[in-house]
Amino acid sequence: MVLMENAARSIYDTMLEYSEYFDNKSIGIVCGKGNNGGDGFALARHLLINGYDIKIISLGSEKDLKGEALENFRITKNVLAEYPSSKLLLYKSIRDLKSLKDCSVIVDAMLGTGSRGEIGKPYSEIIVFLNSLDAFKISVDVPTGLDLETSTGEIIFQADLTVTLSEYKTGLFYGKGYVNCGTVAKGSIGIGSRYYNQFSTNNYLIEPEDAYFGLPKKSIDTHKYSSGKVLVIAGSGSYPGAACFTANAVLKSGAGSCFLAFPKSIKQVAQKKVDAAIVFPYSDNKTEYLQESNLSELSIKVKWADVIAIGPGLGREEVTLAAVRKLISENKNKFMVIDADAIYALSNGNYYKLNLANKILTPHHKEFTDLLGITLEELEKDFAAFGKKFAEENNCWLVLKGAPTLLFTPKGEMLINSAGNPGMAKFGTGDVLTGIIAGFIALSKEMESALISAIYLHSLSADLLLEKKTEYSFTAKDILENLPDAIKFIRKAII
Repeated sequence: MVLMENAARSIYDTMLEYSEYFDNKSIGIVCGKGNNGGDGFALARHLLINGYDIKIISLGSEKDLKGEALENFRITKNVLAEYPSSKLLLYKSIRDLKSLKDCSVIVDAMLGTGSRGEIGKPYSEIIVFLNSLDAFKISVDVPTGLDLETSTGEIIFQADLTVTLSEYKTGLFYGKGYVNCGTVAKGSIGIGSRYYNQFSTNNYLIEPEDAYFGLPKKSIDTHKYSSGKVLVIAGSGSYPGAACFTANAVLKSGAGSCFLAFPKSIKQVAQKKVDAAIVFPYSDNKTEYLQESNLSELSIKVKWADVIAIGPGLGREEVTLAAVRKLISENKNKFMVIDADAIYALSNGNYYKLNLANKILTPHHKEFTDLLGITLEELEKDFAAFGKKFAEENNCWLVLKGAPTLLFTPKGEMLINSAGNPGMAKFGTGDVLTGIIAGFIALSKEMESALISAIYLHSLSADLLLEKKTEYSFTAKDILENLPDAIKFIRKAII
């Protein structure tokens, strides 16, 4: 009873922080038959004694409940006798839910972590009805219908706020959890973190502190060639802009020197758009794209570079794809950020033939499914499983770009980015991320910390643009130009 009481009090306190969304003091709570429902009954009691008008829909009668859920049902039922305007109804049909139409808040306390696989009746029809209501929606612990193991579900309660109990659960922050949880707040059942630290996990949330402490450090006596050397191999006649975004992002992220390998016949296009990177033109015989024969020209810069960023805007000519594969094959120990068309070069099973150690692949969902030879629907059934398996089997780092971006390590871990917004879904944002990653790795050589900082700060830069430009109007260029403000913001927030 103590833990459930602690949970209810914590949920109530969290709700008060969002009381601006309550149009009136009428709150509906839908309680399931298990402990999640018990939390709902206990919460109802706190709301009642603090002046709220409560309508409880119980999905089980006394004979269906047991343990602490049953005890809280009985206590709340007795307390309700003192509040005639509040009611407790036993659910019999969808018609019973109509009493919730006037509530300004709906609380989902149906299943919590008990959702597994496809959800059946009556839960599915209840969720559909509740989602249709114009109310502020709150889930206790986990939105009903969300399978935490895979962060999937067909019919899920669409919460504006999820008060998750004890520790954060990674399934709330990616996949269908990311879409349906709204704001995620941490509640408490009165057990400290030390208890949970005894359990191992390989899923983590990237938070501001992680990004700050992962920032590459600059020595007081550094110079441009000791601050990280990056070779960007990107761009073609069809897609010149992507290469320039990447090269500019390399230097904006703090690397000391950057060469952009670019087709000679169109080098003027790049020279006009890059800020401080040096364009290194290779002979293309006016084809405007990379070929295997160019690799000998580039070899001196390949050896010079600490990191190679390859792919943005390269195009998909077969000779270009073959050049990408050969470059990767001949530089097994070189740090490489492989993006866009360079990822496509590894599809059709070609990645099996290559050593991807020290390589970072940065696909979006479609690029990743093309690489694996699966459908988007298959990937969405278990992002974590596919990402972990690929990174572990290939001993590489995988940055799966999306909402949110997921980082998979060679050890089979998944790190979930906690920053970002829908405005980032535009041309060029991935090209900027590739450059930031390359710049940070060149600076620090610490792969994991550099990746964490690059991913988070790229998204934070976009988040800081929301107030001025909204999610509609900022571009990849804005994200890049705002990167210094993101770095300053995180320094100020953490120090």
